[in-house]
Amino acid sequence: MKTVLSSLLILLCGLAWSQDDKQGPQGPTVKMAPAPVITVMQGKATTVPLAFRVASGYHINSNKPKSEFLIPTVLKVEATTDIVIGKTIYPDGQDMSFAFSPDEKLNVYSGDFEINVLVRPLQSVQSGKYVIRGSLKYQACDKSACYPPKQLPLSFEVKISKAPRARGQNPAQSPHAH
Repeated sequence: MKTVLSSLLILLCGLAWSQDDKQGPQGPTVKMAPAPVITVMQGKATTVPLAFRVASGYHINSNKPKSEFLIPTVLKVEATTDIVIGKTIYPDGQDMSFAFSPDEKLNVYSGDFEINVLVRPLQSVQSGKYVIRGSLKYQACDKSACYPPKQLPLSFEVKISKAPRARGQNPAQSPHAH
């Protein structure tokens, strides 16, 4: 039975890919909200929340779909020289069933969801604002079909501040007059 359902999913995805784009979603199915500028100290890690919205009437596979034949949602962030990109934290998807396979639940995102990215500037990075770029790869589906995978380009800024001087260090000049 699972083989039949998986074959049905592959067939539906294949049919959607072969359809003319005009029959697919009109406009973007996933949008990213403007990300807040996060301030982080040199050498310290912080989490940057990235908020996304799936258009009404659509869903996208979660980053851990239940079938190996489904395309997961993946956030790729380009590493810069002085800022380390750490763990990407995805939300749990919702288990939902659809008319094309009512007995099988798919793990999906719909509506609003947030992906968190851990960033850590090196101790040596200069203070200032840095733009970090990346993309969200996803496959949008509606209640009857899945469409070709897409990539949503994205960017966000982090503001790097200087780390405070470590305690116990002598100042460069003594405040006492001799």
